[in-house]
Amino acid sequence: MQSEDQTAAIGFLTNLGKAPQRIDTHISTVILFADKVYKLKRAVKLPYVDFSTPLLRLSACATELFLNRRTAPGLYIGVRRITREADGQLAFDGAGELADAVVEMLPFGQDDLFDTMAREGRLTGVLLTRLAHVIAGFHKDAAQDFTRSGSHAVEAALEANEGGFGEARIFDPLKVARLFNLCRARLDQFHRILDARGIAGKVRRVHGDLHLRNICLFKGEPVLFDCLEFSEDLGTTDVLYDLAFLLMDLVHRGLRAQANLVFNRYIDETGDDEAVALMPFFIAIRAAVRAHVGASSAGEDHAKASEARDYLDLALELLGPHQPRLVAVSGLSGSGKSSVAAQIAARVDLAPGARILSTDRIRKQLAGISAEEKLPAEAYTQLSSVRVYAEQRAQATRVLGGGWSVVVDGVFLKPEEREAIEAVASSTHVRFDGLWLEASRDVLASRVAARAGDPSDATVDVLDQQLAQRPGALSWRPVDASASLDESTEKTLQALV
Repeated sequence: MQSEDQTAAIGFLTNLGKAPQRIDTHISTVILFADKVYKLKRAVKLPYVDFSTPLLRLSACATELFLNRRTAPGLYIGVRRITREADGQLAFDGAGELADAVVEMLPFGQDDLFDTMAREGRLTGVLLTRLAHVIAGFHKDAAQDFTRSGSHAVEAALEANEGGFGEARIFDPLKVARLFNLCRARLDQFHRILDARGIAGKVRRVHGDLHLRNICLFKGEPVLFDCLEFSEDLGTTDVLYDLAFLLMDLVHRGLRAQANLVFNRYIDETGDDEAVALMPFFIAIRAAVRAHVGASSAGEDHAKASEARDYLDLALELLGPHQPRLVAVSGLSGSGKSSVAAQIAARVDLAPGARILSTDRIRKQLAGISAEEKLPAEAYTQLSSVRVYAEQRAQATRVLGGGWSVVVDGVFLKPEEREAIEAVASSTHVRFDGLWLEASRDVLASRVAARAGDPSDATVDVLDQQLAQRPGALSWRPVDASASLDESTEKTLQALV
């Protein structure tokens, strides 16, 4: 129940400017003005959070400020104490008794929320690539925690889910029982790797609530805000489990290709590829959380109840069986192999889809530069190409060996390059599909000439050199890639059936 002091504090805040907007959640009240935002903790005491006294709320505000300044220093201004002065009036940071506390922030437009952009189809590849870069950098610098085993946070999440579903009444009990059994089976399966990741420093004080409504575009950059501040246990977990919330949000909205893009660009930066088989399990747990939390607030709202059931169905889908496979998408420069690889990867395996390993990106990684930077022509030696393909095979072996699918893309002009990648599939005991994308010289040349901001440095001269070499006898299935990307993608998917 809201105290008289807190009621007065909210009234005080709403009178600070004109036409404020008020947003209430189960633990916060946010008052938005044109130039400032004030976030107040509601006077609640729940099993997982206690904001029942002004001092506790002040402490929580200080923690929120500290944690969110890791990712959004430009948004978070400070903490303001609300005091009751001698005349009975409330004031900011006065000499009187503490009545409440708020976090003061700068506002941003609702159009700049990634949630809004997702609904309006404005999440471009460039923007999502930048977001993956921001998250990877944040995780790299986040404080490590060696006091919790890697499986501890996951087991705690499963227990919380089981408790949450126990209070819900809108789900099919058989589905819920299946969810619990599958989650426990996956935990047993991954227990050792989870603990190894904890020892390796992959358990960190992360964001904890990393979905699209907690990401905005601020001064042209993706910014993570409103992290989970009220529980060290819930906010300290495997970095991939933190990423999983965002991927789940994208997948649930039908944006699987976008989820695959973020996943791949994140792993490109972190190199955390040995454990990517954990991702469907992590995403499933996040979906299950959304399911029972949604059920708790659905009441008689049939739309909310339906959405909660959708989350449960997504969790069960992600916990289903799958078979890792290796798909090679090859062809001359301009054939569209990288674009096609990106399109099919989300549909090659369970969400977030296959790991994409591109020779163009690996070449830039080995050179220590970003994918979009250009390498001089003299960097493209026969020896460097041998090294690039060897690194691609090494990475593919790690991911496949860990139980996850891979899509490799590259020219694969030489028979020995094709034979070597096929051998990776054989050594890891997975299905292999080799595809050769082809189009006329005029089509290839026009695409190469039109490139901008692309990881490939190939020119029309390079294309002509490839045409002169010829690939030799091809056992990989040819795919006509002369038409649009959508048509090439559909033909590629048909070849993979």
